[in-house]
Amino acid sequence: MSKRNSQAAKSAARERLRLEREKQAKRAKAKRQVIVACSVVAVLAAAGGIGYAVVQANKPSYWDGLKDAKVVTPANTTGTKGTTVVIGKDTAKKTLKLYEDPRCPVCAQFEQTVGSTVKKDIDDGKFKIQYIGATFIDNKDNGQGSKNALSALGAALNVSPEAFLEYKTALYSAKWHPDETTDKFKDDAYLIKVANTVSALKDNTKFQDAVKKGTYDAWAMAMSKTFDTNKDGVTGTPGFVMDGKQLTADNKGTPLLTVADFNRVVDAALKG
Repeated sequence: MSKRNSQAAKSAARERLRLEREKQAKRAKAKRQVIVACSVVAVLAAAGGIGYAVVQANKPSYWDGLKDAKVVTPANTTGTKGTTVVIGKDTAKKTLKLYEDPRCPVCAQFEQTVGSTVKKDIDDGKFKIQYIGATFIDNKDNGQGSKNALSALGAALNVSPEAFLEYKTALYSAKWHPDETTDKFKDDAYLIKVANTVSALKDNTKFQDAVKKGTYDAWAMAMSKTFDTNKDGVTGTPGFVMDGKQLTADNKGTPLLTVADFNRVVDAALKG
């Protein structure tokens, strides 16, 4: 091979090497551009996702969104948004206000111990009862059971006052009332299962549809507000008020959890 040919071959080899390096540089640049573009998209997507999550987190929950919703009032109610629920004979001269939260364990204790006495007194015309439903226990664990059960009680009240009282008794019974830390009442199926133990609600499709569709959900929120803004000074459940005065077993504010205490205090209030 001549020196000239050898030099030409070297030049050609250097040119091929230069071209190959240029190609590699272009590929590397393109790759870097793709990576940067993908990173920008990922950052934007993440930012958008975070923004969406923030918006979603700041949206009112389903129940909170019902605070200003149109209220469907159950039958057998009166007052603003149907939140006045009074049950008893017209001949009864006085009314006992009863404040209860469906998930309240102390309310369950009261109902299981004194509930039958209250029912007898109502039937005998000793007094009327005004029910005020609360849902503050849901606030402790971001639950839904108090609100959902209160809505179901509205569906029972729409059937009849008797169905309402029987259903309330069933919900607070030792068999069906869950531990305060277990939010079973948030499940419609569970509420309907309990309702099937009440004759007027057993396989009652109108009642069941109202529970499933949440017909009285907004009513439950309106009723809950009645508790939150009550003028009787009641801050917990169960609470008892007659003639604007809270009734307690002693001066420490102990609830009326025995038949003896209930009869003693209520009888005194009826005479007052």
